[in-house]
Amino acid sequence: MVTVTQAKSSHVSQEQALVLWFEEVGIADIALVGGKNASLGEMIQQLTPQGVNVPTGFATTAYAYRYFIKNAGLEEKLRQLFADLDVEDLNNLRIRGKQARSLILNTPFPEDLQEAIAQAYQKLCERYGYNTELCERFGSEYQEQCKQQSQDVDVAVRSSATAEDLPDASFAGQQETYLNVYGVQDVLEACHKCFASIFTDRAISYRTLKSFDHFEVALSVGVQKMVRADLATSGVMFSIDTETGFKNAALVTAAYGLGENVVQGAVNPDEYFVFKPTLKAGFRPILEKRLGTKAIKMVYEVGGTKMTKNLPVPESERSKYAINDEEILQLARWGCTIEDHYSQVRGSYTPMDIEWAKDGLTGELFIVQARPETVQSQKSRHVLCSYQLKSTADILVTGRAVGEMIGQGKARVILDVHNIEEFEPGEVLVTNKTDPDWEPIMKKASAIVTNQGGRTCHAAIIAREMGIPAIVGCDDATGVLTNGQEVTVSCAEGEAGKVYSGLVPFEVQETPLDDLPRTRTKILMNVGNPEEAFGLSAIPCDGVGLARFEFIIANHIKTHPLALIHFDELEDPLVKREIAQLTVLYSHKPDFFVDKLASGISMIAAAFYPHPVVVRMSDFKSNEYANLLGGQQFEPKEENPMIGWRGASRYYDEKYQQAFGLECQAMKRVRDEMGLTNVIPMIPFCRTPDEGRQVLAQMEKYGLKRGENDLQVYVMCEIPSNVILADQFSEVFDGFSIGSNDLTQLTLGLDRDSSLVAHIFDERNQAVKEMVRMVIEKAKKNHRKIGICGQAPSDYPEFAKFLVEQGIDSISLNPDSLLKTLLIVAEVEGSKS
Repeated sequence: MVTVTQAKSSHVSQEQALVLWFEEVGIADIALVGGKNASLGEMIQQLTPQGVNVPTGFATTAYAYRYFIKNAGLEEKLRQLFADLDVEDLNNLRIRGKQARSLILNTPFPEDLQEAIAQAYQKLCERYGYNTELCERFGSEYQEQCKQQSQDVDVAVRSSATAEDLPDASFAGQQETYLNVYGVQDVLEACHKCFASIFTDRAISYRTLKSFDHFEVALSVGVQKMVRADLATSGVMFSIDTETGFKNAALVTAAYGLGENVVQGAVNPDEYFVFKPTLKAGFRPILEKRLGTKAIKMVYEVGGTKMTKNLPVPESERSKYAINDEEILQLARWGCTIEDHYSQVRGSYTPMDIEWAKDGLTGELFIVQARPETVQSQKSRHVLCSYQLKSTADILVTGRAVGEMIGQGKARVILDVHNIEEFEPGEVLVTNKTDPDWEPIMKKASAIVTNQGGRTCHAAIIAREMGIPAIVGCDDATGVLTNGQEVTVSCAEGEAGKVYSGLVPFEVQETPLDDLPRTRTKILMNVGNPEEAFGLSAIPCDGVGLARFEFIIANHIKTHPLALIHFDELEDPLVKREIAQLTVLYSHKPDFFVDKLASGISMIAAAFYPHPVVVRMSDFKSNEYANLLGGQQFEPKEENPMIGWRGASRYYDEKYQQAFGLECQAMKRVRDEMGLTNVIPMIPFCRTPDEGRQVLAQMEKYGLKRGENDLQVYVMCEIPSNVILADQFSEVFDGFSIGSNDLTQLTLGLDRDSSLVAHIFDERNQAVKEMVRMVIEKAKKNHRKIGICGQAPSDYPEFAKFLVEQGIDSISLNPDSLLKTLLIVAEVEGSKS
């Protein structure tokens, strides 16, 4: 028998040890104990001193696996078995895999290997004696188990192959994992099953796909103390945005119970985004929280043959977040620590895929696995690839988009993995959820659509790795879509994935990002949808010249701010009921407005940090405000809302001050609590300098004082008075942004929405250009920043050329025209020099 302690005392090297403790291995020991166990050892050795909690345990070694295979003469038998292996023939793959596993399972472990595992497990039991007082808090159902585990500690038994968790191939889920295992015999049996799982059908297929020799790969088994997440929560965390590759955001997912449901996509978990740069600086930058359905939870089975079972989650728990803000931030901090460490060890940026769990007995958080992320980290950053639909069609199904791509083909609905041979290459796989057993056909799919799962589930991870779009968490895709139905799966329209009827035409654009010129004129971007911000940040630019509150309010809040402030006074019972449903998580309704608005602003600000992000405060007209939930009760009827009660005139008016206060609270949270001081608020439709002063006074009431914490405040230049009185406006504000749409309308005295005079509307009109020239000249004289955020430079290259010639500081453009205009600006600047 060879144990760890005996191996040391008898001078047996680690390479010949049968068992090693996690504390004895590190990331350099993948060949000894596989990627998963080497990573656990690395974290326990290097990161536990930094406060990262990792439950310990031990690993059987790759040597132990090879010793077992060699001692029983299995390699020759397995080679003969695989002589006619054809992974493209699913029946052949299934038969050969089953025979290989049976061969291993029917071959007993050598006695010294059994004894090494048994002794290590017994030492683990001594190390983790169960606290029965804690167990008693959870009632009689758990007391029997606690009593048993006071001698036999509960462990997770996980496979860890020597070819896994590599930067370019994850091998995640290819072999088996067993949870809530306790007792020597059950641990030995689980280890034996893990050895056999090196030849699961999915593992055989995956190794073949990745060109790994089946007999060069060895299997280690990790035996790790379980975290009692069955009594609490667990999830997955990525230190990079899984869809866009945005490096500065950590994505944390959470659901109730053990984490296998999240990994397998059996639940739609909560999702939380945290901004890493300001988190490291001590701020609390939770950018966004998305509530998942969390319909089931995996818990310990007490008695019987099964080790775990799934239970329904009560509705009261589904409708609230699974973890609190402190826990979200703590996990994200650990994610940063882990990413920084592995990046240092590997000598290059290494985003991480991390599994975590919360112990329901002690309330402690733990990291239970960490591996390199293998999709976004491998993508080329030299070419920007974008997909765009050329037309539209009926939307059949929606869910969470995975991969910013479009795929199409005939739908193939398969509810049972045993029927995967029905799948034809190029079809759209439609199913309830996937696990690694589905992988032999997933690589042949044009797209994947599942009822269940979140963005970190198995289907999502494999779809990204295979480079195909997937939509997860659709609820009833298998009931709506039918076999042979032609569909288009679009994940190129933000976070919502859409399945369209028919084969909708689309195009793919590839834009090289190498050797783009740098310009004196700052090239900024107009960004409306916060959900697209991370992806848009990949387009080289100098920041955001216009982000609008209106998109966030209309699409995410949907409710008039005064209807939230005066919720109890709402007159329409139907509206009140709808608002109540929308704000179910909020006892104080105005907090809903602040939270959602702050989230939308922060997503855009984080995407382009530390570059400036100019955010225009709300600029709905009264008729547009009236269309929001509850708006009819608070809005006047105006004959011409376009030039009525809008912009600055609302902010200091007693009838709207409180609502503007909510906007200010959201802005202050983004800047002060999240640390995103690159945000510059901008005041729209400010008719006079005195109006500007009154607005600044209102902002100061809510803690937004110009000059404090580097706060700048810009004003829209969209009214002739802004141009004529630019010197006076320069005394009030730090910069101007020309809104060419309204400035054209009010300079030419026309309604841009009227088809009768639409032919006159043109920003290139000489009168408009003269207005633009004048305000640029005055702003520069007063040392104020001046940019433009209207549509004109995006539509008319000659107008962009005119702006550069006038010496404008920045031009803010729509994303689809930014690179084209950048080249025009560079050419104009070159000709001027």
